[in-house]
Amino acid sequence: MSLRALVKLYRVSRGKEKVGRAWKLVREAAKYAHYEPYWEFLKETFNVRAEDIKEAMRFLEESGELEIKRSTDGRRLYVLTLKDIKENPVKLDRWLGLT
Repeated sequence: MSLRALVKLYRVSRGKEKVGRAWKLVREAAKYAHYEPYWEFLKETFNVRAEDIKEAMRFLEESGELEIKRSTDGRRLYVLTLKDIKENPVKLDRWLGLT
């Protein structure tokens, strides 16, 4: 499924379904985290705004599902967080709450 379609599905979903779709969107966006400049790459390639991905990540952080990395001055580091998601996928036992 394309990144643009995932953004649209995320926007119209509610409740637990929204959490699942937000994760799907963030994981798909993480696949391209090593392209530079990242936000321009998403805009040119998939016609996805940076705010679409950031909104899903903030939603997951507010839900307690994700922790966005922060710089020393407190700014959110979205791309660094996406790179970390790409390099360290969540293991099944972590999803099941065994760790």
